[in-house]
Amino acid sequence: MLPTLRQLQYLKLLAEHASFSRAAEAAHVSQPALSAGVQELEKILGAPVVERTRGNVQLTAVGAEAVKRAEDVLARTEDLVEAAKNAGKPLSGRFRLGVIPTVAPFLLPAKLPSLKTAYPALRLFIREDLTPRLVAALKAGQLDAAVIALPYSAQGIDHARIGDDEILAAAPVGHVLAGAGPIPPGSLKAEDLILLEDGHCLRDQALAAFDIDPPKGEDVFAATSLHTLVQMVSSGLGVSFLPEMAVRAGLADMPGVVVRHISARAPRREIVVAWRTGSSRAAEAKLLAEALRID
Repeated sequence: MLPTLRQLQYLKLLAEHASFSRAAEAAHVSQPALSAGVQELEKILGAPVVERTRGNVQLTAVGAEAVKRAEDVLARTEDLVEAAKNAGKPLSGRFRLGVIPTVAPFLLPAKLPSLKTAYPALRLFIREDLTPRLVAALKAGQLDAAVIALPYSAQGIDHARIGDDEILAAAPVGHVLAGAGPIPPGSLKAEDLILLEDGHCLRDQALAAFDIDPPKGEDVFAATSLHTLVQMVSSGLGVSFLPEMAVRAGLADMPGVVVRHISARAPRREIVVAWRTGSSRAAEAKLLAEALRID
């Protein structure tokens, strides 16, 4: 016997909710029905998949491996259903798209109107999140594609290019780096920097481009968004990095902020649409990349 898709779905929900009652609610079945499905799965696998204790559900080693494989099976099955529904109709129906926060507010408003005109049957669901969580959601089948920035290393993920985005420096008016012309190599120091909080790929890409170790210590400023970061620069707290698309969108248009190119060979990040390797929606993700292309 082989596990059923329903049993695999029960296990996946149990892993997500760590509770039989909440997993049953998410599956729209009774708790006894979900529990029976999990028990039947354990019989088929020949090993327990969860440890049952009062008020707590913990996956066993077999259960954790089963969840990992179940996510892939369920994602591919969902792909099959969507592909069948939309056969011959590219970019139609539901499409779940993740976008990183340093791209979403600047790329989407400019591109979504024309995308909707070109593909009127498309129902786009947007999720804004950090790259690691978007990649994990792609692999788990929770997203169909995601707009992320390279370089970023992720196995099992393919991508199509949207375009390059130059990384610029933002300094307070009156700062030594607020003069005219590109900032010379070596002028940026870790102690002068204020950055996005850890987890934002722009932070890591900018630091890597200049071979700068991130500032450390309890007194280090870290912003949760680019909008907050620009406010901090405007207040004279330090120098930071901004993506060109944000500057073009007017993010740095405020008193007290000077934007400069960084050296003659300016660092850039590559913006791409990424999808899970083997996804049946790969062709649609490529069409989406074309529609979102940066001029």
